Amino acid sequence: MATQSLTVERKSQIKEQYFDYFLILDFEATCKENEKIYPQEIIEFPVIKINAKTLQVESTFHQYVEPKVYKELTPFCTQLTGIIQDMVDGKPHLEETLQSFDKWMLDNKLLGADTKSLFVTCGDWDLKTMLPSQCSYFKIPVPKYFGQWLNIKKGFAEVTGSYPREMMGMLSSLQIPHQGRHHSGIDDCKNIGNILVELLHRGYVAKASCSNR
Repeated sequence: MATQSLTVERKSQIKEQYFDYFLILDFEATCKENEKIYPQEIIEFPVIKINAKTLQVESTFHQYVEPKVYKELTPFCTQLTGIIQDMVDGKPHLEETLQSFDKWMLDNKLLGADTKSLFVTCGDWDLKTMLPSQCSYFKIPVPKYFGQWLNIKKGFAEVTGSYPREMMGMLSSLQIPHQGRHHSGIDDCKNIGNILVELLHRGYVAKASCSNR
């Protein structure tokens, strides 16, 4: 698979990183307008693998996921995420998706003891709340590699001195054009990846900011 550059060539102050790869992750989940639902279920599971030395995208995992409880997506959910019913109907459930993702991790040589990778999210919801809560409800074991991650908001705050509210504000502040559709999981991953790469160019050394371990 050909590598893909996330940013244009420019002068930078990139420092040596603690990790070999960054795994940009952004779930989308079932939702209703102005109402919490339980259980909330992941319906889009995207991860982008970025080489920490080259800052190139080397591989992408992207799977739509069929929910089990609230099987019919609400109009609000579709309007927010762009995910329509046909995109999740008949797709793997979370258990099967996690198995496929584990194989992707293995195929990408991310599970060896000599390889260090770090998940990167926008906020802590994806890995602190969403995945553990759904796995708990359905009694699915959570893979240990999801135990720590970088909340990119904290990296942004370390570099700029200002804590951001959301992704679009970070893109604007860093003068990075937004790509795709906001709240499309795979597009959000690309934008979070661009934010991370820009912070690395500004001398940021990425590290885990939160842990479930």
